[in-house]
Amino acid sequence: MGTLIALLLGTLCAAAVSRSKFFGREAISLMVILPIALPGIVTGIALRSAFSIAEVPFSTWTIVLGHATFCIVVVYNNAVARFRRLSGSLVEASMDLGADGFQTFRHVILPNIGTALLAGGMLAFALSFDEVIVTTFTAGQQQTLPIWMLEELVRPRQRPVTNVVAMVVVLVTFLPILAAYFLTREGEHAPGAR
Repeated sequence: MGTLIALLLGTLCAAAVSRSKFFGREAISLMVILPIALPGIVTGIALRSAFSIAEVPFSTWTIVLGHATFCIVVVYNNAVARFRRLSGSLVEASMDLGADGFQTFRHVILPNIGTALLAGGMLAFALSFDEVIVTTFTAGQQQTLPIWMLEELVRPRQRPVTNVVAMVVVLVTFLPILAAYFLTREGEHAPGAR
């Protein structure tokens, strides 16, 4: 769920920053990139403080929001790079030929940025899947896979099970990263890309 939120917000922010000029554009870009630049413990403490001040009870939703916070930047970086390579004349030509905004998005913009969005979503999922620090600060009493694995490393009780789960985590995080690499590499040769 955190990946979907990051995909939506990261794409919208990338579209706004790359396609229009407005006051505070660079500040918004910095604010989007900041959570990944900060150490995980700083992000985790900041999120925990924000949830406590807002009196939001710690639950699965706080974990999802915490993960979406630092995954937005992965989607944003992929999408903004692809938006910058997308020629504005394609959008103008689509509008000149009578397409409305939705048709232009569906038939012109989405095919050109689709692989970047898919790659950004896969990278966000891989990054979120094994995040321990932010999960620890935003989980409350929830038991998640990264927290369970950390506890098993500190006080091992089921070493064979932990080893198998660790191997599955490596595969589940490696495969989306590999797929994202090939998708973004193929996207460089997509129509409309420079």
